[in-house]
Amino acid sequence: MFPLTLEHLRRHAVARSLFKPTTLRRAIDRLGFLQADPIRAPARAQDLTLRHRVRDYRAGDLERRYPRLPLEEDYLVNYGYMPRAYHSLMHPRTPRSAWTEVRAAQADELLDFVRSRGTAHPRIVDQHFAHGRITNWFGGSTSATTRLLDEMHYRGLLRVARRDSGTRVYAVRDSAAGFPPAAGAAAETIEGRMDILVDVVLRKYAPLPSRSLGQLLSLLCHGVPQWAAHRAAALERAMARAARMRVDGIDWYWPAEESPASKRWRLDESVRLLTPFDPVVWDRRRFEIFWGWAYRFEAYTPAAKRKLGYYALPILWRGQAIGWANLSVSGGDLSASFGYVRGRAPREMPYRQGLEAELERMRTFLGLR
Repeated sequence: MFPLTLEHLRRHAVARSLFKPTTLRRAIDRLGFLQADPIRAPARAQDLTLRHRVRDYRAGDLERRYPRLPLEEDYLVNYGYMPRAYHSLMHPRTPRSAWTEVRAAQADELLDFVRSRGTAHPRIVDQHFAHGRITNWFGGSTSATTRLLDEMHYRGLLRVARRDSGTRVYAVRDSAAGFPPAAGAAAETIEGRMDILVDVVLRKYAPLPSRSLGQLLSLLCHGVPQWAAHRAAALERAMARAARMRVDGIDWYWPAEESPASKRWRLDESVRLLTPFDPVVWDRRRFEIFWGWAYRFEAYTPAAKRKLGYYALPILWRGQAIGWANLSVSGGDLSASFGYVRGRAPREMPYRQGLEAELERMRTFLGLR
């Protein structure tokens, strides 16, 4: 193989992920799964990710169209959306901790309630059962009924039928979903299912440093906790079938059918503002290797300690992450502030024109104009 450089890998990572915009369904099929996050600054992460990859995409299109698409919400290596066929490979999911008899009885009663109604909004369920409130992981208070719905969803008893203003509305899950057409007999074994899911992850985030690939396999164990003992063997098989090369002292992995040195991986001149959860940005280790600075997601960092901002969007131009932007909607228009790694914005006219074009695309995406 032609000797690879970090520039080859960087171009490969950006160009393969920011593919030519297509339909919503094809974009999610190509991504394999789509990470979701509830923060809107100025839109949810899933919408900010899709706007680069779906033609004429508008904020909220995924939520509006989800009930008609063969998609599921669930946890793979993070929480989000995925084709129903891949979702079925993870179930029946067996959590690491079992329910108490009381909790199991509550779940059975709640399942019958949802089944009798077809779909159920958490507020309606809570009004009926009134299980009280509990403390959540960050110290706040949440409905005990909502927590039970989440647990039942994770266990595969319920599915998200739709969202109402961002709130998940549940239905009883049909466990008779099929497997991916290409899976064949592989889906009949634990090893085969694990390999399919690992390949979905690798295709989304490639090229990956070896440590990042191992980290993603550990996160996958939350998606399939019943197979956590198979992680090491799955990682070994993944490393064996993926393409690999050592560059600057780091082993990198990517799908075997791709070549990072190929001329097909071309960068465009567009300025892009990427969500913190975009596949290009998600791996903070790779981000720092590629661009020489540490990007941090600071929404949960005290304001006084933030260096980049509440929801800083990395600025990508000509394959380089040159800074970050913080956006907000005020008075029906878009407000923006910027920071740059080199202390100032590029002076080239193409950058200034590209940034204004990107902000105009953002306004259209948000429905501000």
